[in-house]
Amino acid sequence: MDDVAAVAGVSRGTVSRVLNGGHNVSKPALDAVQRAIRKTGYVVNQHARSLVTQRSHSVAFVLSEPQERLFEDPNFHVLLRGCTQSLAEHDITLVMTIAGTQEERRRVSRFVTSGHVDGALLVSTHMGSRLIDDLRGRGVPVVACGRPLGHERDLAYVAADDRDGARQMVQYLLSKGRRTIGMITGPLDTPGGVDRLAGYRDVLGPVPDRLVVTGDYVRDRGEAAMERLLSQAPDLDAVFVASDLMAAGALTALRRAGRRVPDDVAIGGFDDSSMATAVSPALTTIRQPLTRISAEMVRLLLALIAGDPPATVILPTELVVRDSA
Repeated sequence: MDDVAAVAGVSRGTVSRVLNGGHNVSKPALDAVQRAIRKTGYVVNQHARSLVTQRSHSVAFVLSEPQERLFEDPNFHVLLRGCTQSLAEHDITLVMTIAGTQEERRRVSRFVTSGHVDGALLVSTHMGSRLIDDLRGRGVPVVACGRPLGHERDLAYVAADDRDGARQMVQYLLSKGRRTIGMITGPLDTPGGVDRLAGYRDVLGPVPDRLVVTGDYVRDRGEAAMERLLSQAPDLDAVFVASDLMAAGALTALRRAGRRVPDDVAIGGFDDSSMATAVSPALTTIRQPLTRISAEMVRLLLALIAGDPPATVILPTELVVRDSA
């Protein structure tokens, strides 16, 4: 900083004010300091700054799923990329962590609560996990992706309107003349599992148990769930699947059973991930605004770190019609 001040012809205090936002610095002094920074190649020593500010300038991205899910589910790639880009605008580093098992959750909790990061972005958190309580109990700023079941009133979160998205899909299937509509749900300890099932029931009312099978947001589980659904309800003419990844598996099962899509059975997914157009026929699905969800999660987390109270953002979903329904 002394070198930058000497080159710019200003005081060290002026350089400090520029580096901390440029408040109370004249335009000529600001320009001179910025030129001197470029000329000298000065880079802020983040370790030294952390000692003063008690900030690490990094944030944890906590995925509460097995490691292989990170590579299989395209939604996580989009969220990870979006959060990384939004944080980079504030010169904050994203630290990727996996908390798919009890031991991993304990290890992540120790890492996050030990001051290595300034806050955490929780993705795919399951109801009953102690991770939220552990982080909140230590005062760590936290924002969840999706409605944090059991913590809606005390935790900041950003979510797509899962329930309304499910309503849109089922209403669309009805509008196409489908009358026996089954559903493959997500895990019922996740907000997507609970709320998408609720939206399905909002439209159809009480449905026979044979029309609903629980899945797990994994392609193979979608295939197995579709086989079970066909055995329980051979007369179904449509199925709403709570994720595109499971819907891809369901397509495989339908094809193997000799059911034509959409002629015999229409199928609708959820997410509008890259998987929706990678399969044949391309999936009619519900689009989640994942890039915007990422940006809003970062915005809420930075506000929490700055001392603001928790807030909630619910974003609308959109029906995307393709060939499968």
